[in-house]
Amino acid sequence: MTKQSERNANIYITEPDYNRLSALIEKTREGNGVDRQYLNKLEAELDRAEIVDAKDIPANVITMRSTVRLKDLVSGDENTYSLVFPTEADFSQGKISVLAPIGTAILGYKSGDTIEWTVPSGLRRLKVDKIIYQPEAAGHFDL
Repeated sequence: MTKQSERNANIYITEPDYNRLSALIEKTREGNGVDRQYLNKLEAELDRAEIVDAKDIPANVITMRSTVRLKDLVSGDENTYSLVFPTEADFSQGKISVLAPIGTAILGYKSGDTIEWTVPSGLRRLKVDKIIYQPEAAGHFDL
């Protein structure tokens, strides 16, 4: 998966999200459930992220449990997703796991950013059209 922002800026992750995701990586590596490549990609994203206090995260950044509208720049299709932890994932309800390729791809990006990544059917290009809900912006720091 290749992931780029139009501005090639760092991604931003709240300190609580960073801590929970780091623990998730370690716990999942101990088991045999998830493909190691997805853990490695998430870990690489965490390694390059700028970690900020939850109260200081900009409201236009995708954090865990955010709901976002993404626009496919090739097809023009728009989809709404909530970024969740693996145990909360339910694709039929638009809840995508942070360990899914699209989940890892959008974490930490901002409204207006373009994300590109390679999937089996080719290159996908999505634009973060809108952050519909971000827990921190709503004052929900305990999610």
